[in-house]
Amino acid sequence: MEKGSCASKPIMEYRKEGNWIDGNIETTAGKVQQVQTQLTIVDTVGAWKVRWGINRMNYKINPGIYAVGSPDDTSPVLVTANYKLTFDALRRELTGLKVWILVLDTEGVNVWCAAAKGTFGTKEIVTRISKTKLTRIVSHRTLILPQLGAPGISAHEVLKQTGFKVVYGPVNAKDIKGFIQNGMKATAEMRIVKFNTYDRLVLTPMELVPTIKITLMIFGILFLLNLMGLGPFGLIDFYAYIGALFIGCVLTPVLLPWIPGRAFAWKGWLLGLLWAVVVNILNGWPQMTSYNIVEALGYLLILPSISGFFAMNFTGASTYTSISGVLKEMKIAVPAITISIGLGIIFMLISGFIQI
Repeated sequence: MEKGSCASKPIMEYRKEGNWIDGNIETTAGKVQQVQTQLTIVDTVGAWKVRWGINRMNYKINPGIYAVGSPDDTSPVLVTANYKLTFDALRRELTGLKVWILVLDTEGVNVWCAAAKGTFGTKEIVTRISKTKLTRIVSHRTLILPQLGAPGISAHEVLKQTGFKVVYGPVNAKDIKGFIQNGMKATAEMRIVKFNTYDRLVLTPMELVPTIKITLMIFGILFLLNLMGLGPFGLIDFYAYIGALFIGCVLTPVLLPWIPGRAFAWKGWLLGLLWAVVVNILNGWPQMTSYNIVEALGYLLILPSISGFFAMNFTGASTYTSISGVLKEMKIAVPAITISIGLGIIFMLISGFIQI
């Protein structure tokens, strides 16, 4: 295999604008692009933008086959998703290795989520092996798949249809080098899904961004109610809501293991209840007669429910949950949250007309 050779056509259509391409490598099936293992400032900025929901649905690379270093027909084949954040997380851990990367078309979704929705699945692996002519590139018949992709894969079907044996690698990309050097055997530590504080914290921007539209709608409604004389809704309501939102989207995910209970909505509700008590105390209740009990009850009903609702959204990003668990929680939590917020709004409206 010769780097930079022009003797044959590329195996697949590669994106020409990729700043992470390091040349080409010649194989018996055609040319394969070599990728860099060092991330650039462009990669870092791209990752930051995606974390904040910017260009999230188009942050992907072309599916197909890529090379790291100068692999030959005996080199390992790693399988991953075409979500660039996932692809980057893998390639930066491959410095010094000679491997092939088989990238599946997961529609720009990470391995874990794609496995749940079926795009990181048996059919796509079979299709991609055929399209990349992988049997002509490597002489062995082994694929290394990420452990989190296992739910979407039928290993015996892959073997039956392609002749390739599936071996599940470690949970984290940082362990892949040790896994390969250890004869493709994972230690007990490599199999543990930790999902630590940092892992949860980096996901919170994606929870905050979707709330912007909802927040603007809520503030717009409060403004209209003020114009109609059904307020007043002002500074207290503003920081009370922002605090409840922050608790649900950021504080609850960060403190997740230490908050009592199992359900995400319940965890968010507990912290939201503490925040509602703080809001009431900050505004002088029960000493100040101008701050009536009806208004205080309104905050106690609304703020915990807001925090609980936004905390429940984090179930889609957590490794703590299952689909059945999420559906069960939503079935109970959504009606309870709706009723609580509805009663709270009624109390807040009443508090504008009476004083207890």
